[in-house]
Amino acid sequence: MSELRAFSAPGKALLAGGYLVLDPKYEAFVVGLSARMHAVAHPYDSLQRSDVFEVRVKSKQFKDGEWLYHINPKTGFIPVSISGSKNPFIEKVIANVFSYFKPNLDDYSNRNLFVIDIFSDDAYHSQEDSVTKNHGSRRLSFHSHRIEEVPKTGLGSSAGLVTVLTTALASFFVSDLTNNVDKYRKMVHNLSQVAHCQAQGKIGSGFDVAAAAYGSIRYRRFPPALISNLPDIGSATYTDKLVHLVDEADWNITIKSNHLPSGLTLWMGDIKSGSETVKLVQKVKNWYDSHLPESLEVYTELDHANTRFMDGLSRLDLLFETHDDYSKQLFESIERNDSTCQKYPEITNVRDAVATIRRCFRRITKESGADIEPSVQTNLLDDCQILKGVLTCLIPGAGGYDAIAVIAKQDVDLRAQTADDERFSKVQWLDVFQADWGVRKENDPETYLDK
Repeated sequence: MSELRAFSAPGKALLAGGYLVLDPKYEAFVVGLSARMHAVAHPYDSLQRSDVFEVRVKSKQFKDGEWLYHINPKTGFIPVSISGSKNPFIEKVIANVFSYFKPNLDDYSNRNLFVIDIFSDDAYHSQEDSVTKNHGSRRLSFHSHRIEEVPKTGLGSSAGLVTVLTTALASFFVSDLTNNVDKYRKMVHNLSQVAHCQAQGKIGSGFDVAAAAYGSIRYRRFPPALISNLPDIGSATYTDKLVHLVDEADWNITIKSNHLPSGLTLWMGDIKSGSETVKLVQKVKNWYDSHLPESLEVYTELDHANTRFMDGLSRLDLLFETHDDYSKQLFESIERNDSTCQKYPEITNVRDAVATIRRCFRRITKESGADIEPSVQTNLLDDCQILKGVLTCLIPGAGGYDAIAVIAKQDVDLRAQTADDERFSKVQWLDVFQADWGVRKENDPETYLDK
């Protein structure tokens, strides 16, 4: 049980459901990505002190990347920083995992020190001013910045961190979790949702945490009151309320495995800017509330387009599996991306749905002042749409200046197509692709370690 073990959780791209995903009425489609957050749980050790647990979370990728906490069962499992360096996401994971398992110090007298190393794959952060080095046998980008100063690409780093850290820390308390992640996936997901919302200081939609736990899914959010009704961490009733929420409560949530059509792949293009999602969401909320009922009509149109988009992708997936002449000709048409695409309703239905999504977002951009699809992104997406092999393209998630998403035929190389094209000079194609699996055990944790 005390052997070295490693876990990883995927990044995400919300392809359908931006802004609507905040409302439990609407369904969204989120794709898990091959860029992953990693956590390596080290063997148990013991402190000289026997009256507290200590958790040490370390990351060599960033300056001051070490967070040390003492946890005392007598004070309600509230983490106390002993290093002076604090991280709200790490703190809330520790508080909730300990509150859920309620470990007794007498049972852990010889193993009350828990050490976890965390790493992120390159694609989570813009790569300017970074240096790629080997750590163990893995290539990781190490940055000369503090972690909060590194521009992000919008792949869900905080959700991935919370989910993989929850899994790693829980593995100290559950003897068979390491080899049975599927068995405990719901527990990990529920604990991670609680910790992530608390760390953000608000109840988010949770699609990013759900993708980190489950991979590519169709998703409908949980009622916010599930988490907002929890008492304060450390209160007399918190542990019991948390255990009930995680194990017994009806979350009224939709998480259904889903994926992009076979024969197609996802490209993510970073434009090296990043966006402040919280500010975008607040501007859109203000617009929505002040423009009813017209804003509801826009949301309804968006929802119908999202559904057409998701259903259209599912039809393409089923069509690909037939391997008949029609399917072959359709995918060859996508590869050429010429006028023959108009002959296939399966192609035009997806493209028309995305065109409606983008048109709605441009309207919201204009009326709310939130740069969901600003003009520079409109031009970039229009240029991407005519590349060979492209089915469709859009701005994922909350939009803005995060990475763009392009769905293209497999074996088409967008990097080569755009290499000498001035229109794409600011785009860095990330080394990511769709990954249908969520948080999982990594089979060779030794590859993370420096020898």
